[in-house]
Amino acid sequence: MAPLTEGPHPGGFLTWEVLRDFTRDTVTLASGAGKLAPGTVLGKITSGGKFTGLTPGASNGSQNAAGILWGPADATDTDAPAVVLVRGPAIANRHEIILPEGITEAQITTATAALAALAILLR
Repeated sequence: MAPLTEGPHPGGFLTWEVLRDFTRDTVTLASGAGKLAPGTVLGKITSGGKFTGLTPGASNGSQNAAGILWGPADATDTDAPAVVLVRGPAIANRHEIILPEGITEAQITTATAALAALAILLR
């Protein structure tokens, strides 16, 4: 029998939030963002206002952390709606969020500061 692997649960990264109707919004994930797991840190594309995975080397707005994906989403071929933690006060478990592969310590610090500016604290 093959072992079962359990992935991240919707909102599993969240330790505390003041009020879910205030801290979360339904947003549009840009086509091509791919399959994203709960806890993925997102950036917001300046032109069009759609969200995608945080891309530190970009210059289209997605290099700035703008929220954390609440549940799984698939925007591989088309734009997709998704619930995102976009503002606090909220506390997220820094060990449960998903950052891009190859991100540097300086970029993590920048993303953490951007989330803190939204009142989303990583602990």
